[in-house]
Amino acid sequence: MEPIKQRYSHQRETILTVVQGTLVHPTADWVYKATRKIIPNISLGTVYRNLNQLVESGRLLKLKDEAMVRYDGNTGQHDHFRCSVCGKWYDIELLDEAIFKSFAEKHDFRIEAINLELEGTCKNCLDSWLHVNIEHKKRGCLRTWGGLFYFCH
Repeated sequence: MEPIKQRYSHQRETILTVVQGTLVHPTADWVYKATRKIIPNISLGTVYRNLNQLVESGRLLKLKDEAMVRYDGNTGQHDHFRCSVCGKWYDIELLDEAIFKSFAEKHDFRIEAINLELEGTCKNCLDSWLHVNIEHKKRGCLRTWGGLFYFCH
């Protein structure tokens, strides 16, 4: 898809700079709050309209996060990992394209695009969970039932 040409807009360029300047994969509301620090009188509707135009022109990516939409300023080939505990998104690089080539050959497919989204628990959440569980286990109040852990208090 060829990018749509647009005339210059200070508001749109500021919004693009805000999204490209963060690694958090922001929501429109986050972008609105950050952009208001630069352009205090910008409206939420203007932010939404410009985010949609930036996505349509290929300058931003739109990510679906359950009921929420997030934006990504990194439009190069990459994939995502989403932490199911804290909700943070991480950019990841595809580790081995040979897997997809092998899949395509095996099933006689032609892969034209790869959009991989992994979901799990990030290191920060794992470390926090492990720390809490160790403390509870020391006090003898970590139990298991049916393969699940729970606290007795």
